[in-house]
Amino acid sequence: MNLLEQTKELCRLYNIKPARSKGQNFLIKEEIYDKIIETAELKPDDVVLEVGPGLGFLTVKLAARVKKVIAVELDDKLSGVLKKSLLNDNVKNVEVVNENILDFNFQFPISNFQTISNFQFPNKSKIQNLNNFKDPNNPKNSKFKVVANLPYNITSIFLRKFLAEIEYKPELMVLMLQQEVAERLTAKPGKMSLLAVSVQFYAEPEIIDYVAKENFWPQPEVDSAIIKIKPHLRLPLLTGGINKVLPLAKEETPSFVLPLIKGEIKRGCVDKERDFFRLVKFGFSSKRKMLKNNLAAGYKISSQMAENKLKKVGFNPKIRAEELAVEDWLKLFGEFRQNML
Repeated sequence: MNLLEQTKELCRLYNIKPARSKGQNFLIKEEIYDKIIETAELKPDDVVLEVGPGLGFLTVKLAARVKKVIAVELDDKLSGVLKKSLLNDNVKNVEVVNENILDFNFQFPISNFQTISNFQFPNKSKIQNLNNFKDPNNPKNSKFKVVANLPYNITSIFLRKFLAEIEYKPELMVLMLQQEVAERLTAKPGKMSLLAVSVQFYAEPEIIDYVAKENFWPQPEVDSAIIKIKPHLRLPLLTGGINKVLPLAKEETPSFVLPLIKGEIKRGCVDKERDFFRLVKFGFSSKRKMLKNNLAAGYKISSQMAENKLKKVGFNPKIRAEELAVEDWLKLFGEFRQNML
């Protein structure tokens, strides 16, 4: 049987009715699975966090190439089917977790690496520890990759979590996203957005291939794209008037904050990131207005003062937010932080 026939048969056998609200559109093309595998740059000692494994066709391919796969599936029925399939196929290096990925609380003890508590689901009465992502003898090897098929409604939250919230970032993420979302993430100056600036501040996103909707069953309404996101090894250090680069510390990775994150600032160095994204958010507050007017309204200054600051860093006073790359925002932030924040 081909993948479409196998998918329909499994759904019939286990009475699975794909839910559009959960983004349950199963990929039915072998070549596209192979493209995802190739993009993930897998090595035999890799640990892969797979989000949304569905019926497990990709899971099995991942497991054959890496040391460990953590497959996180929200749907109870699909999770059960996947466990049975892996057992029948004698696949032993996959751990299936029937939970919401957004509930993951990644915890990498820094002071005592022998205490294994890698990530948890804090809201459950019985906390589930997964002993996967960390080498207790060599904490520098505490790395993992993410492979995910994400529904539209959790994409921003998912990216925020894995790029800005958790302390130990993935080496690489390979995501299947709606084409429109993928193009927004990888936008260039002229089509930038708050989301694009946020993601590109922390990582380098790249569209690898486009996937037509006909390659899924049931067929979704829109086309998709495979996107590779590689977190930066060096993050911008935001300073007043001078743009430098901050190497990630070997001992620990600081937490950073995207503009929509609520809650306490956990580290002093985050203040600048918070202020940086405040500037960016002001800049994108109204698409119809020029950048100087948005910044004037956000900072409660005159339009002329905002224009002067744009000119000081070499920008056309009529420029709009979507025309600026991340590097341009960093330059502008230096001027605003030095004189206003």
